[in-house]
Amino acid sequence: MPKQPETVVVTGASAGVGRATVREFAKRGANIGLIARGEVGLENARKEVEALGGRALIVPADVSDHHQVDAAAIAIEENLGPIDIWINNAMVSVFSPFKEMDPAEFRHVTEVTYLGVVYGTMAALRYMIPRNAGTIVQVGSALAYRSIPLQSAYCGAKHAIVGFTDSLRSELLHDKIDIHVTVVELPAMNTPQFEWVKSRLPRSPQPVPPIFQPEVAARALYWSAHHRRREVEIGSPTVEAIIANKFFPGYLDRYLASHGYDAQQTDEPADRQRPNNLWNPLPQDFGAHGRFDERARSRSVQAWITTHRSWLAGGVGVAAGVAGIAYTMVRWNSMRSLSARAQMALQRPSRLPERAIRSVFSKHERPSEAGPALQS
Repeated sequence: MPKQPETVVVTGASAGVGRATVREFAKRGANIGLIARGEVGLENARKEVEALGGRALIVPADVSDHHQVDAAAIAIEENLGPIDIWINNAMVSVFSPFKEMDPAEFRHVTEVTYLGVVYGTMAALRYMIPRNAGTIVQVGSALAYRSIPLQSAYCGAKHAIVGFTDSLRSELLHDKIDIHVTVVELPAMNTPQFEWVKSRLPRSPQPVPPIFQPEVAARALYWSAHHRRREVEIGSPTVEAIIANKFFPGYLDRYLASHGYDAQQTDEPADRQRPNNLWNPLPQDFGAHGRFDERARSRSVQAWITTHRSWLAGGVGVAAGVAGIAYTMVRWNSMRSLSARAQMALQRPSRLPERAIRSVFSKHERPSEAGPALQS
């Protein structure tokens, strides 16, 4: 029997990383439930899925409302079939010093970026647990481990996602439920969020360089949905930030205090009249890419290594095995040569004194005197 297409749910599917991820799954013929607030972007995403050979269902929803998320899950199950993979990607943010943040803004960023993940996970588990099968992918960030200034609400939400997911994993293990939950930590991405994010910065916002194209994230999310890895870090800047914060958090506090403001702004003055999508979606299709194509990287060596770790380990193992066999053969031939010379000496005792015979074997009887080459 032919394999049935996967049913995949992507929140934040209308633009950015979500839109690129939709395309990545559509190329494999998946049936995709498209969840977001912006209906213009959702409609174009649906057309792309169908052009690539998949089926799509548009479900406009605000993930900060758990009732809307539950209704979306019901519609997807009824129209596309049992949900195999649920990807929690939706987010909003505000670029602002914390002292200037409005409490309602902070709450809404938290509700969308963090509670949206919680509500999406709840909805997915409601269907996955009875089947004891499925995968949930949380889209995280390097900022989940190393916060930066001017994005306190967003960084707090990403930290919360990691804490929530760690707790959930333990519960699933305790109950012996075979549902895989993974977090993919992303670096700075060239997405349209910098065109719509609410900002109080004096200059136009930008992702902190180095910047990666959303397709790098999409490939990582597809891979993570099909491999049982607990957490996946994408991009060397992500790995460097996590490690540096573990060992030098105080230094990073001071470094970001000095450099973190400029790194998040271009040289262009901010447009104070620019609309933002904090409370409502903007009525246009932004696509997957932002305006930093010329500066963004389409590949990540670190991501390739991360997603080919087992293959690399196998290659290293084979190389080590070959080297070990070669070394053993050299040692064996060396020992055979020494043994032959010793036997010849024993057969001609008059030509080789006993003291000389002992000296032939002394190199192997006393390894400490044999030098580094023979001590290995």
